[in-house]
Amino acid sequence: MEFYDILVFIHIISAIVGMGPGFLMIMPVKTATTMTELRYGFRIRAKLHWLVMIGGTLLLLTGLAMGVLRPFLFSQGWYVTSLLLFLLALAFGPLVLSPRSKPIKNLLQMHHEDTIPDEYFNLSKKLFFYERIESLLFFLIIILMITKQF
Repeated sequence: MEFYDILVFIHIISAIVGMGPGFLMIMPVKTATTMTELRYGFRIRAKLHWLVMIGGTLLLLTGLAMGVLRPFLFSQGWYVTSLLLFLLALAFGPLVLSPRSKPIKNLLQMHHEDTIPDEYFNLSKKLFFYERIESLLFFLIIILMITKQF
């Protein structure tokens, strides 16, 4: 087995570990009916986020390493497009998702009743909209990696 093949193997495992949980980030909090359930759901999300970060970092590093080992990849449209979409999705975290999740985190800390305030639903609707866009980007990347159409 060549080093390149090992990188491909790590890349695929990283996609499963990193992207899989990313597609499910909304689920732990979507059905919460009380603040207790909501707080617990966000704790689960935080743990899933670590998997997404580790897997995503390995995806980027192994993907770039494969490009260095096989420079012709940088002339392949599917590879370059996947890389650009991945960088765009990566930028979503600090630029789009974090500013929309901070008010929710503050609300979870400051709200002491067990009923979920209406403000949460407005904030989460915006956050989840952008999380779905990010999931779509990752889905497109997966499609490009599988089909390698151009």
